[in-house]
Amino acid sequence: MTEDNKESLWRRLNRKYRLSVLHEETLTETMHLRLSWLGVFTFFTLMFLLTIGLISLLILYTPIKHILPGYSEDFRHQLITETARVDSLGTSLEAQRRYLESLKQVVAGEAVSDTIISLDSLQMVMREELLMAKNAATEEFIAEYEQKEKDNLQLFDVQNTLPVYTIFRPAHGVVTEKYAPELGKYGIRLNTPDKENVTAVLAGSVVLAEREADNTYTLVLQHEHHLSVYRSVGQVIRRIGDVVQAGETIGLMTGDKQLGFELWLNGRSINPEEVIAF
Repeated sequence: MTEDNKESLWRRLNRKYRLSVLHEETLTETMHLRLSWLGVFTFFTLMFLLTIGLISLLILYTPIKHILPGYSEDFRHQLITETARVDSLGTSLEAQRRYLESLKQVVAGEAVSDTIISLDSLQMVMREELLMAKNAATEEFIAEYEQKEKDNLQLFDVQNTLPVYTIFRPAHGVVTEKYAPELGKYGIRLNTPDKENVTAVLAGSVVLAEREADNTYTLVLQHEHHLSVYRSVGQVIRRIGDVVQAGETIGLMTGDKQLGFELWLNGRSINPEEVIAF
């Protein structure tokens, strides 16, 4: 293509055309526009790009994208996940609130040992009975553990006005979390073997046996001067109101759960490692 042809093409593209709008009856010009092929092409190109940009912004930043193929499944999965998380948090908060209220009543001496805690859901009652059911194998296993030698760990005198007590350790295991009341940790945690038996540290009675959200149990025993708390117990074999002796098996550890243990004296928490050899 020669230079003359190039120049001629450019001139044709930039050549102005008059677009007139005439009155139908009088044929008088009502309005007109001066256009060129290059101007028309540029105008429609910009309009096309602007439309594509607006549609892309609507899809990316508005809920319209959730009705498009490929987005709805991710949104539904996210919604189900967030709903389950909210339900789990609500259940955990309610369980923690009930635990703190029960512990407060026990420390204040307001707990009734024969109180029956009613459950709102029949399904939860049936599940509780199923978990607490003892078949022949469970009975045999519990009897075997109760026949194990009970270690006499330590004698101590907390106050001069109190008699000397024989304190049994709640379970065999390694201390993984120390007593730190300044951090809100009023007890310790023990890493125990699977199916390790949990024993009462002193003679007393069971005042709380509550199932938590993670399907473990929290046991609270009232003693003469002390209060002992056992958390994350896999299976309990004693109920509210049962009288137990020191060293008697009250539950079993299952899975990879760690036993949480707290010891209180006259409403004040004490370090279990100071009075029990683990």
